Amino acid sequence: MSNRALLEVIALDVEDAVAAQAGGADRLELVTDMAADGLTPPRETFAAIRAAVDIPLRVMLRAADGFAAGDVEGLLKDARALRAEGAQEFVLGFLNADGTPDLAAVEALVAELDGCRWTFHRAIDRAADRDGLRKALADLPGLDTYLTAGAAEGVDAGMATLLAEAGRGGEPGYGARILVGGGLGLHHLPELRAAGVDAFHIGGAARPEGWSAPVNPAAVARWREALA
Repeated sequence: MSNRALLEVIALDVEDAVAAQAGGADRLELVTDMAADGLTPPRETFAAIRAAVDIPLRVMLRAADGFAAGDVEGLLKDARALRAEGAQEFVLGFLNADGTPDLAAVEALVAELDGCRWTFHRAIDRAADRDGLRKALADLPGLDTYLTAGAAEGVDAGMATLLAEAGRGGEPGYGARILVGGGLGLHHLPELRAAGVDAFHIGGAARPEGWSAPVNPAAVARWREALA
């Protein structure tokens, strides 16, 4: 993608997806139920969005609020159904109660995805040991992105961590792209871009009227322009 930064926008439905693409989004993260911070969307929703837009879609695999895997068999079934519908990119991430990565759940899903590209989401911001998590996941096929704010509280609290991790690109465990999201504001962009971060994720920022309203294409366009 040359040196143009990637802008990923959360979409809940076709209206969101069309608006986000119109505003200049490069990729969508498809979820349902933002009251639970984003769960696996219905297969039918994916199919309708895939028919409505032509930018890449990353589909959430998450069954319940929190970062425990829960019903792994259900997640595998969802992954199979979504892949059968044409999904090729995914978002997932699970922790054990002690904050270590739930490798059994992650590896089971990655095997089901069979080489599809995927993002390990903000579970990393709740991990007991970020560096250890990265190294534990480093060799899993398809992992190309970490969605992170650098801290559970958001980008304001995590900026130092984000900048430090951006400086470690290429080290073991740090090959995946950093996709910054979680309390991200336009005012954060200059410092992150200067550090080499080139991927950004917005949800609420694309909806100035709140989550009960659809994505606003003009709001997305402001981000696209800031990242040009």
